[in-house]
Amino acid sequence: MLDLLVQAGAILEGHFLLSSGKHSSRYIQCAKIFERPNYGEKIGKAIAEKIAHHEPHVVIGPALGGVILAYEVARHLNARAMFTEREDGQMKLRRNFHIERGERIAIVEDVTTTGKSVLEVAEVVQKHGGIVCCIASIVDRSIEKLSFDVPFYFLVKLELPIFEPDDCPLCRQNVPLIKPGSRK
Repeated sequence: MLDLLVQAGAILEGHFLLSSGKHSSRYIQCAKIFERPNYGEKIGKAIAEKIAHHEPHVVIGPALGGVILAYEVARHLNARAMFTEREDGQMKLRRNFHIERGERIAIVEDVTTTGKSVLEVAEVVQKHGGIVCCIASIVDRSIEKLSFDVPFYFLVKLELPIFEPDDCPLCRQNVPLIKPGSRK
């Protein structure tokens, strides 16, 4: 899977503002994977194989990174696909999506660093009566163990540099900061 990320041009070098608010010299732009449907299909199938034994009824991901991924994983599991999105800074279930009480939900994300977006999606799922059965990500770039209370799966583990904004060597070198993610 790492080779696929490289082939897709998904690993970027520079000075990036991550959605967590932290900085990094490397960024994983998983949207590049989905430029090529055959890559997206491979990724979706690989995650579906890892989580199939949880038998999710729904696969859900946060917009934007989890939208196509949720669809691809759900397609391979014969499950429903949906996504959450931010409205006024809050993660919400919109577009007339509906979760039935007790439905088993798999949450998928393109890149997991702190797990903040995943935990926000989990909160939405639980608020609507769903049961989060597992979480999966294309890339796990976390430094510390993530605080998920369900099984967590990933296709690639990358230990990339992550800096606190007030202790960032790239900021000290005046390297321009780029915000490539979707969170405002």
